[in-house]
Amino acid sequence: MRAFILFVLAVSMALNAEAAFQSAIAFRVVTPDPLLPVSGGVGTSKPSTKKFGELTVRALVLAENDTKVAIVSTDFLGFPSVLGDRIRALVKGIPAENILIGATHTHSAPDCYGFVQNPADFADNLKYIDIVVAKAAEAINEAAANLKTGTFKISSGPAKGKIAYNYYAEQLYDPRCNVIQTFDEAGKVVATLVNYAIHPEVIGNSQGITSPDLVGPLYDRIAEKTGAPGIFMNSAQGGMVTADNRLPDKKEARSWAECERIGTLLADEALRIVADAPSKSKGDLYVTSKPLTFPVDSLEMQMIMKMSPLKYKASANNTVTTRQNLINFADAQIITIPGEALPNIGYYLKRKMKGKHNFLFGLTNDAFGYILTKVDFNSFDRYNYVSRTSLGEQTGEILIDESLKLVNAAPSPK
Repeated sequence: MRAFILFVLAVSMALNAEAAFQSAIAFRVVTPDPLLPVSGGVGTSKPSTKKFGELTVRALVLAENDTKVAIVSTDFLGFPSVLGDRIRALVKGIPAENILIGATHTHSAPDCYGFVQNPADFADNLKYIDIVVAKAAEAINEAAANLKTGTFKISSGPAKGKIAYNYYAEQLYDPRCNVIQTFDEAGKVVATLVNYAIHPEVIGNSQGITSPDLVGPLYDRIAEKTGAPGIFMNSAQGGMVTADNRLPDKKEARSWAECERIGTLLADEALRIVADAPSKSKGDLYVTSKPLTFPVDSLEMQMIMKMSPLKYKASANNTVTTRQNLINFADAQIITIPGEALPNIGYYLKRKMKGKHNFLFGLTNDAFGYILTKVDFNSFDRYNYVSRTSLGEQTGEILIDESLKLVNAAPSPK
């Protein structure tokens, strides 16, 4: 009888251990040495002669039962799937489709798209990208190998203060900040994820500076306050949700000090928002994904894909296919967006999603430029640039339709 009781207890403990929520985070510094030209968008990169802060790649791994997901953030303008797939191939123990790779969208980092007409001009970038791919995979593998059982908090709310605004229409942006914070069994913070819509372009690419922009000070502040790393995932910041670095004389503060002000403020707001959230130990972690195909109607985007040394996988009929993820985690739901969705698309998707806290991971799994609806596409002068650097007028419609199909096919978050 005693042996049977011990067996039952052992089985029970094993089941509980299997079901326990676990998390870990790891990062690598990827600032190029020597420095490379930095990219602020379509066009020629600008020379860089100094750095403020360090570029990093960061990986947060969440695990529960038999499900693991890696959320990866890279300090670049965008990180296309042709590179993301190379990282996934180097990761052990996490299904490739459960590895979400996004970009912070700093405008002061090397070009990872291949915006060049002469492939020879991209030779140094290709060598650098090899290093970035290897280090990102290292970070994911390290996090996956060091998972800690513990608890988590999830919350969302408006981030207060002078952080972001819409350059095209001042109030047309989403002030909500979504936060996930994880802890070990002793209650020590493991990681803090901040999800917020903003262009980290305080410094830009014209000052000869390599920088993570405001995201660097955000990470520094989170580490200072919690003793653990942070990770930032951008949201629906297209057209044109940017850092509020406006000065009273209608000029803009384009300094590292301004990056520190905004990044520190956003970090403080994120920590305030999550501070009083209830602690949970069970997340019913659920991850699913599906292919997402878009027509490439833009001649400019067709040319970029054709000329890029990265060898994008465009089809003969000018379509591109990426992967879209949906995650349910406790009462939160997360959807990935492969580019820069305009704020109205973000608002609509969040309204239709099923979580109490709805996260949008923009520029994730791909970075296909701006995503806007057909009624906005090329309809007025202000949107000329965002239309020109979009795949086409159907991109927003397809994203909305396919996102809602993914939401409606998935169970509701608990």
